[in-house]
Amino acid sequence: MCSAPTSGASRKAPVSLPSELPAGASPGTSPEAPSGDMKEQIVSLYKAQDKIYARAVSGWFVRWRWALVWATQLLFYGLPWLNWNGRQAVLFDLGARRFYIFELVLYPQDFIYLTGLLIVSAYALFLFTTVAGRLWCGYACPQTVYTEIFMWVERRIEGDRMRRMKLDQGPWTFEKLWRKSAKQAAWIAIGLWTGFTFVGYFTPIQLLGSEVLSFNLGPWETFWVLFYGFATYGNAGWMREQVCKYMCPYARFQSVMFDKDTLIISYDEARGEPRGGVRAKRGSEAAAQAAKKQGDCIDCGLCVQVCPTGIDIRQGLQYECIGCAACIDVCNGVMDKMHTPRGLIRYDTQNGLQQHLTRSQVLKRVLRPRVLGYSAVLLLICVALFASLLMRAPFRVDVVRDRGALARMVDDGWVENVYRLQIMNATERTQRYRVSAEGLAQLKIEVPAELMVQPAQARWVPVAVRVPPEVAQQVGTGAHGLRFSIERLPEAGEGAHLLVEKSTFMVPR
Repeated sequence: MCSAPTSGASRKAPVSLPSELPAGASPGTSPEAPSGDMKEQIVSLYKAQDKIYARAVSGWFVRWRWALVWATQLLFYGLPWLNWNGRQAVLFDLGARRFYIFELVLYPQDFIYLTGLLIVSAYALFLFTTVAGRLWCGYACPQTVYTEIFMWVERRIEGDRMRRMKLDQGPWTFEKLWRKSAKQAAWIAIGLWTGFTFVGYFTPIQLLGSEVLSFNLGPWETFWVLFYGFATYGNAGWMREQVCKYMCPYARFQSVMFDKDTLIISYDEARGEPRGGVRAKRGSEAAAQAAKKQGDCIDCGLCVQVCPTGIDIRQGLQYECIGCAACIDVCNGVMDKMHTPRGLIRYDTQNGLQQHLTRSQVLKRVLRPRVLGYSAVLLLICVALFASLLMRAPFRVDVVRDRGALARMVDDGWVENVYRLQIMNATERTQRYRVSAEGLAQLKIEVPAELMVQPAQARWVPVAVRVPPEVAQQVGTGAHGLRFSIERLPEAGEGAHLLVEKSTFMVPR
């Protein structure tokens, strides 16, 4: 098991207390007059957080991260505007209790599919973390994605790292005022558009847009647009790395999913140490002597400057590291300029660094029992989930007994039970149904010969079931098994489908 990550934050040394008390003072009491060499000192238990000015970087991993930023945001912002069968393609209509996902029409009774999706997400997270560390955090987490977007806006308006630092340290001028104002306005616009899109998954987004333009937005829509917009603005614009370091629980338990063959962002200490400054000109004797003693790390500090959480990866694995690989890209650029091999900072494993394994040897260890176990479980769950969706019935039925009376005597001594059947059409086509019942001899059922339910709608149908007195006397008092058969009648291009729901028939004393 990999050792737990250590924090990169510095801590203040404890305050030394005097070993001897002044004369006349007893333990647990304060002396009335402290001696001249004893001074009262206030020590803060918390370190003030310095603002992190992340430096812009380019490279292979940065391009991958931006590709995922574009993919996730096009999906998030674009899906509500996509039409499907004359409606919004993805819509969670809480008021009507209908959830539309392209061709699927789900009801609250289909909650099992949400459970399956969460289980798949959890096992996928376990698998990816075991293989290559915090891939989710570094490339696809909403906090990372929106922080990347907000930082891009900040760089476009205020400039790169040094210009932002100079702007913040300088006095308030007209230029500083308009740049700061423009940045805040852009952040707020992104946050509000994000909140608007989020609410658009629950209220049809075109209707929501018309309500916004006519200043007729409902109170709940207004609250959630502002709440989600403020959360995006605050988390990505102001809190940033604080969310990852102190609020996200994943940073705290990630180490339990690591082992010594997990690919993590690592600094090759054997190759990089001892660190030194930029080497002297080539060809000189001083350069030759320095090259023999000095490692490949020139101690430029760029790996710290590009880190969005402000850590130094050269200090080893730390829980603050989100796995964004920005330090790899910037270090590779430095190595290219120094004409030394890339990979001083790279994805590697603890075993790979300690045993000096080749790249192929490291990758061969990826297919270890733990990874194979996660993969097998994840594959089985995915297959079961998709098979269940493919074989899902085109309608659902709930049988509810009449709460007014469990059973009652009607004309000629017949015993009657009344039920309410909720037939839920899970398609976007009108369907016709036929209801029958069995389980007791000579029973009769009172229900319309044919029922029609509109697309994606539910219909409550009262059903009365009766048995003659001699049958009731024969079976005796109590509850007896009863089965309702609900058959979807064949339509053009669709065959018949039968559902059987169990219930009970009560015979009174």
